[in-house]
Amino acid sequence: MIKINQILQKWPQGTVITTDWLKKQGVSRQSVNNYKNSGWFERIGRGAYKRKGENISWAGGLYALQKLQGIPVHVGGKTSLEMQGYGQYIKISFLDRVILWKNPEVRLSAWFKNCDEWKDKLEIRSATLFPKGVGALSEARIRQVEVQISSAERAILEYLYDVPKREDFDRVNNIMGRLASLRPKVLQQLLEACNSVRVKRLFMYMAEYHDHSWFHRLDPSKINFGKGKREIVKGGKLNKNYMIVVPELRKEDG
Repeated sequence: MIKINQILQKWPQGTVITTDWLKKQGVSRQSVNNYKNSGWFERIGRGAYKRKGENISWAGGLYALQKLQGIPVHVGGKTSLEMQGYGQYIKISFLDRVILWKNPEVRLSAWFKNCDEWKDKLEIRSATLFPKGVGALSEARIRQVEVQISSAERAILEYLYDVPKREDFDRVNNIMGRLASLRPKVLQQLLEACNSVRVKRLFMYMAEYHDHSWFHRLDPSKINFGKGKREIVKGGKLNKNYMIVVPELRKEDG
């Protein structure tokens, strides 16, 4: 009983724990089965458990991936901006979907991907937008669970990656208009590291239009914008500064 009390003290409410983590705490496989059979644990997938009867959100599962298993995946793009108050929704419980970002070589645990409690709410972006090791992440609390999310600077670039196939051009532009407090030093580092010519050009195009103060502190000469024309939206017009085919920008009313 002393062992289970120690586990419960180390186990944050609303999160998932894994057999690997339990093993590091000195808990044997047999003890895990005993705790499960005694009503302390409830299995949610292979090698993953929650407290018996506890409602677990996707954030509780993401906590285990990030903090216990060390898997480099984070809340990104539109979802991260919404969580920071830049999007249409302010309360996390109102989010209709959650976007997670990772590099293609990163594999998520099967218990996380297949969990019935949240699998229909998640969208996984698997792309090499930034090289491995590029950070610009921050911590956020969701229902008292601490998880890593993109900083606003990184999130807007991830959001632009989804234009126009998954996200509306005008909606992203409206959010760009609200990003007056971005950090130019962080932006510069991310733009220099970013692997997508299309994303970098589109970002600069929108940022120039909104004329945020941080835009004038960026150094385009250090950013690789590639060569040739890029068509972002069919039927748009060619912007000769950034050589992209885009719709005409307009600011949100009110």
